[in-house]
Amino acid sequence: MPAFDYQALDARGRQKKGLLEGDSARQVRQMLRDQGLAPTSVTLTRQGDGETGSGSDFLSSFFQPALSVSERALITRQLATLIAAGLPIEESLLAVSRQTEMPKTQKMLATVRARVLEGYSLARSLEIYPRAFPDLFRATVAAGESSGHLDAVLNQLADFSEAQYESAMRVQQALVYPVILFVLTLLILAGLLGYVVPDIVTVFADTGQALPALTQAVIAASDFVAGYGWLVGLGLVGFSLLIRQLLLVEQNRLKYDRFLLKAPLFAKMSRGRNIAQFASTLSILTASGVPLVEAMKIAGEVVSNTWLRTEVVRATLRVSEGSSLQAALQTSGYFPPMMLYMIASGESSGELDSMLARVARYLQQDVESLLATLLSLIGPLMLIIMGGAVFTIVMAILLPIINLNQLVG
Repeated sequence: MPAFDYQALDARGRQKKGLLEGDSARQVRQMLRDQGLAPTSVTLTRQGDGETGSGSDFLSSFFQPALSVSERALITRQLATLIAAGLPIEESLLAVSRQTEMPKTQKMLATVRARVLEGYSLARSLEIYPRAFPDLFRATVAAGESSGHLDAVLNQLADFSEAQYESAMRVQQALVYPVILFVLTLLILAGLLGYVVPDIVTVFADTGQALPALTQAVIAASDFVAGYGWLVGLGLVGFSLLIRQLLLVEQNRLKYDRFLLKAPLFAKMSRGRNIAQFASTLSILTASGVPLVEAMKIAGEVVSNTWLRTEVVRATLRVSEGSSLQAALQTSGYFPPMMLYMIASGESSGELDSMLARVARYLQQDVESLLATLLSLIGPLMLIIMGGAVFTIVMAILLPIINLNQLVG
């Protein structure tokens, strides 16, 4: 049953908006009249049409509604609870759509429910909103439907989404203090060099004395900031935009991502985060009954490092040719030995999904521990830089005063 957006006026002339399901727009208008409303507009809810490949479809898909990680986790958890309680999928979707307070989400769920009522599977129904329900989500739902354990699979997806959200929030919270210190440091230095130092220089110029080297250096820095600071700011913005454009080229992006996998300090973080994401996704898909080759193809798409993604594609090809997962990943040389040993153990014992989940948890904890250590060092480092800069400027101001006092004495 399709869903319709409506606008209507109540008995007092106030406008009402909402969503109703009906066989036709005429039926929806009659339903509104039965509720004492005067319909002014009834239109079929737009469904994201991503099945064609024209340029207009691509542009419209770019503006399709999306869900945040937390919203998707909440919807998934509610669906899993209702389906586990024995409710049909269409009734579960209806209940969740009524539960949410976001009109955008209500429309999406109503449209998905309409597709389910037309005979499509839940996974196929979710395809009309690819930005809200990515490939990993839909493939896992399809595996749950085929295996008959949709509620358990949805719970796994909810756990996965919640873990992603909590990890991102921890990083954001840890970055707040260092970012504030960095911005304050820049503002203080810009204020001192751009406004305070020039006023002090005029006082020293009237004395006619030779200024210390430190004072001359600070004055030169002040003149540069006052005269060319805005050019430096524009140059930094232009340089960052240029780098961004260069990284859009596939070959440049591959070289950059390969460098990240070998650069000191960055290598451990980039490799650990991407491999943890790959292992976690592969664990969910294999536990849901998705064939290993297909699961590797989907899990490879969540790897953000393009060079590592190409290695996963090569490993997928080796697995499709009959190689074991452990041997296929070992050939690339980018996957840690501990992970390879645990995968080999999982393949031999038939518990590959649980071993991959353990690997993902270990790698994620390792990356978060390293990140927490680095972030804890940034705060003191910013304080040292800010204190050193202020001390240098103060000494540059005090030295001529001290020399002048000595001359007078």
